[in-house]
Amino acid sequence: MPSTPTTKAYRLLRDNLGSIRRVYLRGNRIVRRGDFAQHEETVLLLHGFFQTRNVWEIMEDRLRYDGFGVLSFDLGGLLWRFNTRSPEDLAALVTDKVERVCTRYDLDRVHVIGHSKGGLVARAWIEHHGGEGRAKSLITLGTAHHAPTAALLGIPATAWALATRTPFDRMPDSPVLNRLAEDDFPSTIPFVSIYSRADLVCPWPTSVLKPKPGETSMRNVALKGVGHTALTTDPAVYRVVREALLDATRLWKERQERSEPGEPKD
Repeated sequence: MPSTPTTKAYRLLRDNLGSIRRVYLRGNRIVRRGDFAQHEETVLLLHGFFQTRNVWEIMEDRLRYDGFGVLSFDLGGLLWRFNTRSPEDLAALVTDKVERVCTRYDLDRVHVIGHSKGGLVARAWIEHHGGEGRAKSLITLGTAHHAPTAALLGIPATAWALATRTPFDRMPDSPVLNRLAEDDFPSTIPFVSIYSRADLVCPWPTSVLKPKPGETSMRNVALKGVGHTALTTDPAVYRVVREALLDATRLWKERQERSEPGEPKD
């Protein structure tokens, strides 16, 4: 099929805002699996603003194929399906859900991947709601970690979006972003920000982590040609995600080996 201006425009919108049929119309209809705690490493997926956890379908399949346990949460919001609540409110919700899951399935820590606003929720959970003791690593995809951000498509994407506070949580002088930037991210948790210069929803400069002097756990990975929502499905992004998860896993194993006490003497 030849490429035309219309098809190019459609692909641009789809890659940045996602498929209407596969993401928005399906709500939170996912296949529930209870085997995530049976794997050596478990990954928690947190979706972004005005999307549902269906956005993770391809990423979840890839993670499971590579031997990771995967879980995601229904974050509620507009029409009981779209993620429109504030990052701090959702971070408190994540705290409750994670603690219940960890207690029920005897889990200690989980890796976390947050897309867009889901990355802010993950940061707020780790920095302000006790997640430091449960997170093994954090990977964000197209997340605005600091202001200013003048989203080209994200804020005006829908009239409903303007009725919520979430777009304004990512504007200059946003209390959410300012608080996250002022507080220290735990140096014991590997933190990778993946972003794309083709992201029209979250301009890439806002996704660049700015470690404070002495912070070595943060890393930025820039990619080209990947739209905002396509960050959850693109093969090149997944390769970076997979390597980051494996690196974090090796790091935690090394720490455990160093901290294990010696055999008791007779």
